[in-house]
Amino acid sequence: MIVVDSNILACLYLPGDLTAQAEQLLAEDPDWVAPPLWRSEFRNILAGYIRRGALTLDQACALQLEAEGLLSGREYDVDSHDVLELVTASECSAYDCEFVALAKKLGVKLATMDKKVLRNFPEGTISIDSVSH
Repeated sequence: MIVVDSNILACLYLPGDLTAQAEQLLAEDPDWVAPPLWRSEFRNILAGYIRRGALTLDQACALQLEAEGLLSGREYDVDSHDVLELVTASECSAYDCEFVALAKKLGVKLATMDKKVLRNFPEGTISIDSVSH
């Protein structure tokens, strides 16, 4: 089991430089989990692609549905106190700290490409850049 942030999901579903690493991460550990916040963050990423003309509405909806299928039954709530405690101990946003809090709660690593999260929580995170492809 591994917690993945919304950007890792974007790497998986939106072809780019890190897609191969995201696919490799999924192959190595297919039990991906996330806090429910991932849905809104992923929709926001898709919105940017729609606005730039890189995706149609139908394509974006299909990708959202596919990602929701991947994480179906694998979304976990986090405690607000835990999130805010992590905020006070770091430079990270509350949004980012939700993913960190979930990884801590489940005793697993958080896969991310967010340099601030990696720097503030090195013991509980892995960089997607470190996944071999």
